[in-house]
Amino acid sequence: MLKLQNLMVSVSGKKIIKDFNFEFERGKAYAIMGPNGSGKSTLAFAIMGHPAYEVRSQTSDARSPIVFNNHDISEMKPNERAKEGIFLSFQTPLALSGVKVYQLLQLALQGKKDPLQIRKEAQQYAKELGINDDLLVRPLNEGASGGERKKMEVLQAAILDKKLMIFDEVDTGVDVDALKSIAKFLIKHKKDKTYIIITHYNRILHYLKPDHVLIMMDGKIVKVGDRTLAKKVEDEGYKSI
Repeated sequence: MLKLQNLMVSVSGKKIIKDFNFEFERGKAYAIMGPNGSGKSTLAFAIMGHPAYEVRSQTSDARSPIVFNNHDISEMKPNERAKEGIFLSFQTPLALSGVKVYQLLQLALQGKKDPLQIRKEAQQYAKELGINDDLLVRPLNEGASGGERKKMEVLQAAILDKKLMIFDEVDTGVDVDALKSIAKFLIKHKKDKTYIIITHYNRILHYLKPDHVLIMMDGKIVKVGDRTLAKKVEDEGYKSI
């Protein structure tokens, strides 16, 4: 699915990710945890192709640092990577004045899904996530709480139907009931999809139950384990790793 090989990422000349190597497999859920400044969000932006992040291989060989479905995507633009099947949620979802979620999704899925299908799916997913109907007809995220915005991100991801979904702090600002709804929804619609959940907390992992937990520090993976690793971090902190 996604192979990162000797990945190095710099921002404004400062190296953030250092010699990152990992392969994310199809159909599995991964949690990435780490202290502030460890490079978690930088990694997500690099995978999605944010232009402010310089990506290259740590080594001098010809290995491609980012390979998705056996294709080198290291030089692709964000929209091209999205077409390949990658989705990245916003850590702080923005409001778009005058743009409704239906309009945004119709534009993104032009030629792939008809407007009636998009509307039907949005209404069904909103029901599953506990999203009020009026949020679907307002301008995107206008007047929505932080938790409602995170739910709307998950709804958009499901309708766009990407194969690799990266959720950056989808649990931040979300109450317990919303957290359970999001986790239940992601589990239900997980078939053939790969999830990367970036989080500071173990609480969403109680419900989502990732296959693997990666701990990042100083731009590198320092430990990989199952979900009991997240519990260890919660109980003892990162100094225990």
